Amino acid sequence: MTREATPSEPQADPAVSVVGPGDGETIVLGTTRMRVLEDGSRTGHRLAIAESVLAPHTQGPPQHRHAQHDEGFYILAGTVRFTVGDEDHDATAGTLVMVPPGTPHTFANPTDQPAVMLSTFTPDLYLQYFRDLQQVLADGRPLTPQANIDAMSRYATQPAADPA
Repeated sequence: MTREATPSEPQADPAVSVVGPGDGETIVLGTTRMRVLEDGSRTGHRLAIAESVLAPHTQGPPQHRHAQHDEGFYILAGTVRFTVGDEDHDATAGTLVMVPPGTPHTFANPTDQPAVMLSTFTPDLYLQYFRDLQQVLADGRPLTPQANIDAMSRYATQPAADPA
């Protein structure tokens, strides 16, 4: 016996998410301010999105690899330097950088101007990493390279081997 598909009833309150300019969770990590636009709770954990403002001369995380998620970066303003292995790529406004699982990468703002980027995480796994780092700071502990590596390891991420 086969079942006939029945049309879905319209939802009285559609599950559409609207995050206004002043909305969203804010995560502050040193000179970087991140605004979470989608934490994955409304996408079945398939996608998380965050806007990050990198102050001038902001260093990024240690070069690392993700085992389970793609990471995308769309540059909205300024310049972000992506280091992939031993290659540097200066991405300016309008540039999209997609990093697949297993690719060693990091980023920084080497300029005298702020940089703004929109980041995607598919699935949303890695977003909690940023919350964990913020908690380290909130607990009064220093954000050491080891604290960073420890947090990464909880989200299928590890430091990249020396590319040379």
